[in-house]
Amino acid sequence: MKKLLLITALAALTPMIAQAGVLERACLRSDRGAAKSQLCGCIQNVADRTLSRGDQRVAAKFFKDPQRAQDMRQSSNSSHEVFWKRYRAFGASAEQSCS
Repeated sequence: MKKLLLITALAALTPMIAQAGVLERACLRSDRGAAKSQLCGCIQNVADRTLSRGDQRVAAKFFKDPQRAQDMRQSSNSSHEVFWKRYRAFGASAEQSCS
């Protein structure tokens, strides 16, 4: 009986956990004071509309390691430059939508 209750409880929580995207989870885990659930959810919604899943995984790493963003922005690698243009557009959209 206890196993059944535990399985039922976990099954109920799984959709909520699965719904959070990679950027939302990174935002919520960040040590910034602005990491509020509503803001992080908004950022994820904009990311879902503007960034590929791969781009989202790259951008999520910026929350934990901001220096990575700086290094990518200053990189002479052409793929980093193309990513950075998409990321800047995402940032502008997120600022407009989530402010």
